[in-house]
Amino acid sequence: MKKLAITLAMSALLNGVASAGQVNTKLPIPHLDHAFVIVMENHYFYQIIGNTDAPFINSYAYEANLATNYYGVGHPSLTNYLEIVGGSNFGVINDNSPDWHNATCKSNLILNTPALEGAPNICPIAGSGLDGATPAKDTGNEGSLSAPIYNYPLAPAKTGGITIADQLVTVGKSWKSYQENLPAFGADNVNWSDGLLTDATPVPVTGVPHLYAVKHNPFAYFANIQAGTNPLNSLNNIVGFESLYADLKSGNVPNFSFIAPNQCHDQHGRGTGEVGPGCSSDAGTIAQGDATLKQLVTDIKASPVWQKGNNVIVVVWDENDYSSLPNQVVAIVDSNYGSKGLQSSVPYNHFSLLKTLEQGFNLPYLNHAADSNVNLITDLFN
Repeated sequence: MKKLAITLAMSALLNGVASAGQVNTKLPIPHLDHAFVIVMENHYFYQIIGNTDAPFINSYAYEANLATNYYGVGHPSLTNYLEIVGGSNFGVINDNSPDWHNATCKSNLILNTPALEGAPNICPIAGSGLDGATPAKDTGNEGSLSAPIYNYPLAPAKTGGITIADQLVTVGKSWKSYQENLPAFGADNVNWSDGLLTDATPVPVTGVPHLYAVKHNPFAYFANIQAGTNPLNSLNNIVGFESLYADLKSGNVPNFSFIAPNQCHDQHGRGTGEVGPGCSSDAGTIAQGDATLKQLVTDIKASPVWQKGNNVIVVVWDENDYSSLPNQVVAIVDSNYGSKGLQSSVPYNHFSLLKTLEQGFNLPYLNHAADSNVNLITDLFN
């Protein structure tokens, strides 16, 4: 029965894609008042679409708008997170933690490796320079061989080491990064946490589940946010899920909300010895992610802010986790103002998402979001 359900779902999806070319992709992006971007983890498109362990996601994908030709830019996770918020990997091609507040570790954005010999972590991102080339890990890593998204040669960072957060604050708008299981004292110097204990805890701890992971919190890697010289654009903008639900209930949410569930709830998963079978089997993590997304989407739509102005929810997966399958991932767009039930086969990627959000907030394009071959997601945002 499960195989039949998956077959029927895939057939319905492919039938829907056939008509996607009729969607008008020339429309401008409507002005956005609030955008909620929820990032999930490490699954290829058809590992989620048609999977009976994810009933909410599959129904939501058809009820909202679904991109059926959306790709992660590369591997591993952190590079994709940086590309979503900054249009570049900023020379980072690993999942290492930040080299917190290290002013002597100079980043020139070229294969961002710490200047201090032996330092394992990533220099705070600042300045301008070149991206790191995306290693070709699979045949569909950057789209298709005939239509690559971005790989070689190295390309200059057009705007340097800033993100959409900096842009929003510059024009008087607000942002927060909501991170599940972030400890109460905040993100500073924390690379992992179970919500209480962290690697920054004065007394060394072992056996603590790495539920919060800084590699899924891209804003923490930037020098200006670590420095906090602007109180509206600092580590104080990074908060836990208790703040998310309180903000939604009050309707006092920022213009841009970046939402990262923990590593059990984002479908990443952890080892059996760390968290047990419910978060280590793929079926378990998919089911947990499905339940988490249902709660998040339900609470966002129940918030008074959803009823005012133009608001959008984007649910997107970061990458396919080095699979031999193409790096095609699910991207769902749901607005309170536009059409529903659309499917688009237009080629999109994480740069497209950033470009689209920037246009919706009337911001200039950062880095690869400015590339002429990066499509705006106009059909699904209208």
